[in-house]
Amino acid sequence: MPDAGSLRLTVAGRTDAGVHATHQVCHVDVPDQTLGQCVGYMNLTPVQALQTRVSRMMPDDIAIHGISVAPAGFDARFSALERTYVYRIADARVPWDPRLKDFAWRTDRELDIAQMNAAAALTLGLHDFGSFAIANPGGTTIREVKTAYWQRVPTRPLLGPGMGERYHTPAVESGLLCFTIVADAFARNMVRSLVGACVQVGMGKRDVDWFAGKMRVPLREGSTGPIAPQGLTLEHIAYPADDELAARAERIRAKRTL
Repeated sequence: MPDAGSLRLTVAGRTDAGVHATHQVCHVDVPDQTLGQCVGYMNLTPVQALQTRVSRMMPDDIAIHGISVAPAGFDARFSALERTYVYRIADARVPWDPRLKDFAWRTDRELDIAQMNAAAALTLGLHDFGSFAIANPGGTTIREVKTAYWQRVPTRPLLGPGMGERYHTPAVESGLLCFTIVADAFARNMVRSLVGACVQVGMGKRDVDWFAGKMRVPLREGSTGPIAPQGLTLEHIAYPADDELAARAERIRAKRTL
């Protein structure tokens, strides 16, 4: 039976230390003999047995939602159509909840969501995000952003109507400012750097024209560094139909140009 070091795991989206994922996808080649040995005493299929055994090994901050046999041509990284990230901020508009310290970034300033959305709109389409990403020698920082917007989570009670005002404790995400961005792929530090730049605009430290200039000239420098990691979550990864997986992977492996 192979040891863990002989199995190569490929993940759909790289996450920096402190960044979360509610939907991560990976693939690994498991020998048939190893898969069969997973069953042991369990009255389960080999794949079900593998999921049971792997789940038992995971620490509490990792959850296995499912294991299945991958379709032909599937590559967790290169077959993906798009990835969705959300960054959560608690600004001065929302009372700080200490439970969010590992899942949201906090500021004592009130952020201008209209100005931040004006900046975010400039990222839509195919661009070189060199101003907002770590250089990729031999690769590219060209990416296609399909969706990018800021919104404030509506305040809603934890318990429903009819419970009386004393029970109307707000749900934990009430009032948070959230940035949702969807792209075919992301360069390293790209999302956190875009968020950091938008926050500077929202605080009035920079204007939208400054942000537009960074989009026009893809040059990395100190003012476009990444914001803290804890507010960022990889929320979803989408894939094409099974018969399109291999072609998608081949196309994405090619170096992109503008």
